[in-house]
Amino acid sequence: VQLQASGGGLVQTGGSLTLSCAASGGTLNAYGVAWFRQAPGKEREFVGGFHRSGGTTNYAEAVKGRFTISRDNAKNTVYLQMNNLRPEDTAVYYCAASRTLILSSLRMPTAYHYWGQGTQVTVSS
Repeated sequence: VQLQASGGGLVQTGGSLTLSCAASGGTLNAYGVAWFRQAPGKEREFVGGFHRSGGTTNYAEAVKGRFTISRDNAKNTVYLQMNNLRPEDTAVYYCAASRTLILSSLRMPTAYHYWGQGTQVTVSS
């Protein structure tokens, strides 16, 4: 499966953005999917995701209550709705997928076989 992330941009503190992760070459419903982000000089970190279709969506503590992941199976797309953005949310955001994901590996970048190219999110103060 190929993943295409989009929707990033520049937004002020408190603003909102919605990122999209569109899949081709496979049905995203058959995969565990997650969003990660990587700020300059930092390691890639888990933002949120689910290990299987219909599974519970888990979020990093830093984004819980502000970010929401949803999916549109008809469009083969997963979304990351980001509200009340903060300067510390500035990063390149990646979507990732795996067909063999288990819950205990959800937050580990090494558990994912497919990655989108990343989309830049910049939050100004």
